[in-house]
Amino acid sequence: MIKNIVTDTMFLMQKSEPATKSDEQIITDLIDTIRANSDHCVGMAANMIGFRKKIMVVLINGEYVIMINPEIVEKSKQVYETTESCLSLIGSRPATRHKDITVEYLDKKFKHKKRKFKDFEAQVIQHEIDHFDGILI
Repeated sequence: MIKNIVTDTMFLMQKSEPATKSDEQIITDLIDTIRANSDHCVGMAANMIGFRKKIMVVLINGEYVIMINPEIVEKSKQVYETTESCLSLIGSRPATRHKDITVEYLDKKFKHKKRKFKDFEAQVIQHEIDHFDGILI
């Protein structure tokens, strides 16, 4: 179901909890909601639709990738400054991001994955993981 985008910064600044299989409906809602916003959104965390759970969906190579309880396990020393926007916030803001990251996560079938990302894909994932920690750009 397409959900409204949360803009309440007090809610967004709360930390998210690990997701479990009982949170599968959130995955469906995230996919429906990001597709409804696909013209201006490439990543979405569950708290953006009202659930404080560590679930995100990210558009990678034209495919929506679900990441449940993702954790950055490696990151490059090379960082860069960029400007980001967020559906939950008005305008854009500066951010510092690592060029390369390795992420461990569960896929939508709750199978363990470990994958490397770089450049813009890594940037989007770092942005969504910040959401889990209550960090807003």
